[in-house]
Amino acid sequence: MSQVRTIFKNMSWLLISQIIASICGFVWTIVIAQYLGVNDYGILGFAISFTGILTVLNDLGVGTHIIRHIATDYDSASHYLGNAIPLKSLFSAFNFGLSLIILIIMKCNPLTIQITLLFTIEAILKSFFGLFASTFQAFEEGKYQAIGNTVMNLLLLIFVFIVIFTDTGIFGITFAYLLSNFIALTYIFYALQKHITKINIQFDREFCKKITIASIPFAISGLLHTLYYSIDIIMLTPLVGDYATGIYNATYRLISVLTLFYGVYGAVIFPVMSRMFKNSKELLNISFEKSVKYLMLIIIPIAVATQFYSLDIILLFFGKDYAASSTPLSILVWTICLIFFNGSVATVLNASFKEIAVAKLNFIAVIFNVVLNLYMIPKFSYNGAAITTVLTDLLLLFLYLYVMKQINLSPNKKFYLNIVKIIIGSLILGIALYFLNLNMWLALPIGIIIYFAVIYVLRVFDEDDKYIMKEIIGRN
Repeated sequence: MSQVRTIFKNMSWLLISQIIASICGFVWTIVIAQYLGVNDYGILGFAISFTGILTVLNDLGVGTHIIRHIATDYDSASHYLGNAIPLKSLFSAFNFGLSLIILIIMKCNPLTIQITLLFTIEAILKSFFGLFASTFQAFEEGKYQAIGNTVMNLLLLIFVFIVIFTDTGIFGITFAYLLSNFIALTYIFYALQKHITKINIQFDREFCKKITIASIPFAISGLLHTLYYSIDIIMLTPLVGDYATGIYNATYRLISVLTLFYGVYGAVIFPVMSRMFKNSKELLNISFEKSVKYLMLIIIPIAVATQFYSLDIILLFFGKDYAASSTPLSILVWTICLIFFNGSVATVLNASFKEIAVAKLNFIAVIFNVVLNLYMIPKFSYNGAAITTVLTDLLLLFLYLYVMKQINLSPNKKFYLNIVKIIIGSLILGIALYFLNLNMWLALPIGIIIYFAVIYVLRVFDEDDKYIMKEIIGRN
């Protein structure tokens, strides 16, 4: 248990960073949506989603493969990173050219093409940032990654307000993303060189070929995973137009802010789990069960509360022009719970060298998602896209759990019992909110009290949980 407690203690820097990132992301999501209006916000959403799908081409899974290797062999960092930089540069150049070709084939308007290509450059910068930041995690030095994340998000928020003040429109917003990512990348590269390892740029053709081939399963899995979470926005624009995309994008960005917290889990846990799989499957299981339990403890009651106050949330943050976003929000909020659970399982499987299995399952999910969207979007517009996303996540949940069982990494009965207790506590919260029918601001503190009172009565926290919490806050 000592190693598990160390994991959660090491999350503190990234957790603080992610809280700052979530707050910043929440604010700029709102102000950008209100500033641009529904149609331009739809273009922005298309650009971000399009580049998000193709961003895997900037890396082809090389980053994930490298981090897993470095986590078990620190001395290899300089050699791996030195080859990764020119290799990723080649991939990125190919991605930019392919993006332009696809946009022309899709017959996008000139404004959409220009904005999307600029976001392609932003995605390239972010890809390099991710590689360097993840290296800190492999060395369990999350402090510098946290600083880099904080710099990026605070700068973006500041630049967004400058853009709005100077009224430079959608191009100004796009360059705000580019500049903040460039500055953060500069910092993280400097910190990596100073505190972890000196990177000697080189291009060993045979070595690069070897790691590229080994990384392909990660690339396929990453592409498919991104596809089924972003393809709906890409499909909305040609099928039902920019307005529907803008409505859906408002909801999607709110959901994205909440899922930022999963980034803390993935960044910290993956390299550690890679070492655990090598040394102890028991520790791997404990780490998975505890972290998912804590994630579900927070996110399930948030999803329940959102059902009652989705319209209030949309009106408060986006205004009446986005009122239609309340319905997809009440649907999509459930995908957060599934993302946290499914993502945690995928992390375990990748750390256990089951990346090919993950890729296959994601392929099934993409096919299911695209086929169902072709029916649901023309019939139900953005609501159909939201329903499809949740159903896809449910399918993936059952597939992931089946694979875990096959490799003897399935959670124990106590884990499932804890999840059931959390669901019961959340249901009681929902019943209380229904009958009390309170104003959203009054419901927030009362709901928190009711929920944690039920959690306490149900004894969701055991002695190990209490010890871990004390370790995190330095009380032991």
